[in-house]
Amino acid sequence: MPYRWTPDHTRLDAPKPHTGDAPLVKLDIWPHRSMPNSGFKAAIWLMFLAGCLPVLAFIGTAAFWVLLAGLLITLAALWTALRLSDREYLREELLIWHDKVILTHWTTKNLRKEWQANPYWIKLHLRAEGGPVEQYLTLYSSATDNGRAVELAAFLSPEERQTLHKDLAFVLGQLKPR
Repeated sequence: MPYRWTPDHTRLDAPKPHTGDAPLVKLDIWPHRSMPNSGFKAAIWLMFLAGCLPVLAFIGTAAFWVLLAGLLITLAALWTALRLSDREYLREELLIWHDKVILTHWTTKNLRKEWQANPYWIKLHLRAEGGPVEQYLTLYSSATDNGRAVELAAFLSPEERQTLHKDLAFVLGQLKPR
């Protein structure tokens, strides 16, 4: 799953007020990456080896150097394009204390948007249909920003949003007094 709880979200401490210390739990969410590092290395090597086959036939001629330069420029362009696509900044971070929740969203242009609320007033909504995406997950707090709702993990698959909804409902449920 492209999200991680730090530390384990299934075991929370006894309630205590927010003192500026580290949060109880931290949730990092990121979109799926199309190619892991091992795939990147394999693609570059495959391109290099496949490009060398026709170039080797021209060893000892002036055309060899022209073709070799073309191959190296192509490899550099492929390397650059794959690395630039992997540097996308889109991600979300949810920090949860007993009396405060902060959601930070970084856009693809590395712009930062922040939302915060008291976990007691937060309502978690999962709309199966009718949202911008299937299984649309939102956090809503009537106590902040005139009842503004913020979306969470819109870039995940519907199944992952359902699982995240269950996990987050468990965590927020643990923070509310019984």
